[in-house]
Amino acid sequence: MREQRRRADALRNSDRIVRAAITALHESGTAVPLEEIARRAGVGIATVYRRFGDRDGVIRASFETYFVEEIEPLVLAARGAADPRQGLAEALAAAVETMAAHRALLAAAREAGAFTVGLAERFVGPLGDVLAAAKARGLIRDDLLVRDLAAIVVMTLATVRMSAEDSTDHRRYLALLLDGARPSDEPLPHLSCEGFFAKDAPGKCGPPASKS
Repeated sequence: MREQRRRADALRNSDRIVRAAITALHESGTAVPLEEIARRAGVGIATVYRRFGDRDGVIRASFETYFVEEIEPLVLAARGAADPRQGLAEALAAAVETMAAHRALLAAAREAGAFTVGLAERFVGPLGDVLAAAKARGLIRDDLLVRDLAAIVVMTLATVRMSAEDSTDHRRYLALLLDGARPSDEPLPHLSCEGFFAKDAPGKCGPPASKS
């Protein structure tokens, strides 16, 4: 029982730290110190280091929690769309808008190496069924992958800047990227093992398999 209580206390501390970090970043920006996050969480700085190792560990955990709670529901909602292509577009737009509103968390996640196509792919994975339905109805290019949807989110959010909080440029670039997802007879190039996202795609890059 004592061990169970210790584990429960540790989990509660971790949750408080993560939520304190999300709030502190939103209110104070990317320069907020770990000491301030610990103070908001009501724990000592040693507890923060013990639970997460370093600042990057706190940021990674905070970013993943934000994705689970804020982005995943938007993705799941697309599965009920009558028009699957519209469902995909609305889900990606909602995800981008939600993240763009948390610029400090997004910037900190970039600095910590937490925001990768691999991470985004984990959370847009449920769009696989919607993507398949859009392909079956000829509403979207047939060689589009779920990973491409994740890359669209990451590339669009790369245009979001801390210094331009009133900018809506990301909406323009998302529209351009989504336009490229329309049906086409011109096949997409394969993922290169030396490409920008290759480090997030073990086993998913390289030339397409030859047809026998």
